[in-house]
Amino acid sequence: MASPTIVRELQRDLENKANDLSKLQKDISKNHQIRKKYTIQLGESGLVLKELDLLNEDTNVYKLIGPMLVKQDMAEAKANVKKRIEYISTELYVFYFYLRLFQLFELSSISFLCLRNRSCLIISLKQHYSKDTCILNV
Repeated sequence: MASPTIVRELQRDLENKANDLSKLQKDISKNHQIRKKYTIQLGESGLVLKELDLLNEDTNVYKLIGPMLVKQDMAEAKANVKKRIEYISTELYVFYFYLRLFQLFELSSISFLCLRNRSCLIISLKQHYSKDTCILNV
């Protein structure tokens, strides 16, 4: 016969894991939002690079810095956009890696919760029924 303290300990452990899972799901949601923002920025930067490629080398290019437009060299503008694309692509890769890691932790937490929940159920049933009437064979 399992003691009530063991059941309480299992329930407390179950609640802690459920809270951890909830935090993990919030992290996954934040990750999706950040990746979405970076994906949009990557698309916009790609369009800017295509537009710059369509221009002649002697075309005036201006960069918006605060409220001012500042003249910029075409080669420098292209280099800046390529660097931005490289940075965003790297960040997307990192956040994709974190997403997979979060999903792995989420899966293991869910598995743990299912196993713990089954243990709590078995102990609870064993407490309420005698060995003669218990249906579970564990």
